[in-house]
Amino acid sequence: MKLATLRNGQRDGRLVVVSNDARRCIDACAVAPTLLDALERWSTVHPALEALSRAVNAPSALDAMPFDARQCRAPLPRTWQWLDGSAFLNHGHLMERAFKVPPVADFETMPLMYQGAADDFLGPHDAVVLPSEADQIDFEGEFGVVLDETPMGIGAEDALAHVRLVVLINDWSLRAFGPREAKSGFGFLQAKPSTAFAPIAVTPDELGPAWKGGRVHLRLQTERNGEWFGHPHGGAMHFHFGQLIAHAARTRRLSAGTVIGSGTVSNADAGAGSSCIAERRMIETLADGAARTPFLRFGERVRMVALDAQGQPGPFGVIDQPVVASVDSLAEAVRLDATNLIAMSAY
Repeated sequence: MKLATLRNGQRDGRLVVVSNDARRCIDACAVAPTLLDALERWSTVHPALEALSRAVNAPSALDAMPFDARQCRAPLPRTWQWLDGSAFLNHGHLMERAFKVPPVADFETMPLMYQGAADDFLGPHDAVVLPSEADQIDFEGEFGVVLDETPMGIGAEDALAHVRLVVLINDWSLRAFGPREAKSGFGFLQAKPSTAFAPIAVTPDELGPAWKGGRVHLRLQTERNGEWFGHPHGGAMHFHFGQLIAHAARTRRLSAGTVIGSGTVSNADAGAGSSCIAERRMIETLADGAARTPFLRFGERVRMVALDAQGQPGPFGVIDQPVVASVDSLAEAVRLDATNLIAMSAY
C-alpha cells in the first residue's frame, strides 16, 4: 500500500491512497483524515485503507483522481518524534574525522542516535529556505521507518513488527554548526533544519525482496544540479531498523507516528559515490590532502530517488528541491550591498 498527504490548507494535509504506478490516488478522509490519525488507529483503519488500495488499482477506479507529487506535503507533515540514527559505519567513521571528535568506544555495538525536530517536515518539492550560505549547506540521503505505538524494552527482532511504513528522507544539514554541537554533548540543534521526505510512504510489503533483514535493499541516487553525486546501497546498514527501534525504546515507549532514520546511506566502495557533501569532502581530504567539493549555494537543486535492482525508480517517488535564501538573509544581503555602495561613494 502507498500513502501520501496532499495539501488542503491545513497543517496536516489530506490523506490519500496512491496507485501502484503512482498515477492515481483516492481520498482516504472517510477512513482517516490524516496519516498520523491512521497510524494511531492502525489496527482499526488498516483493512479499510487496504480496500481503498485495491479500489485505486482497479481498472475502473471511479473515485480516483490524478496523483501529482508536486501537490504533496511530507507523508507526515508533522509528528510526535523524529529520531535519526547512524547505521552506516563507513559514514560514521568519516564524520568522526570531519568533526575532529574521538572515536566512540562502542560505535560498532550501540547505535548513535539524536532527536531531531518533528514539527515542520518539508514536502518533496518544497523550497529549502535557509539563512546563510556560510552555514555550509548540505544534504543527507536516508531511508526511514514510521512506527505504530511501540513498547518500552522491546527486542530488535520484535521491533520490526511495529514498522508500518518505509520512507525516503533528505535530512538537510548545516555543517558549520556540526562540530561544536557534536562536542557539546547535547546533540544537534542549529545544525539540523527541517527534514524533507519523498511524497509516498509505503508499507514494507510494497518493497518485496528489497525489504529484507530490517534493511532497504535499494540504491539511493542523488543528483546535484542534474549531475550524479552517488548511488550507495541501503543494504549496507550495519544496524538494521529493528536494532535502531530497540535502541530508541530502551527506556521509553515510542508513540505511533515516530519516524526513525537510518542516517546517511554510505558504502565503503568509493565508486558508489556519496549521499552527502561532507562525506565526499572528507574522502577528498584523505586522498588529496584537501576538500574540493563546495557546499551548496542558493539557487542549486538536489534530487533524490531510490533505484531498484534494474536501475528503475523505486516506490517512494522523487525528492527534488531548490535551496533558497530566507527573506531575512536576502534583506541582510541588500543591507550589506547598500552599506558597501555608501562606503564606496565616500572615496
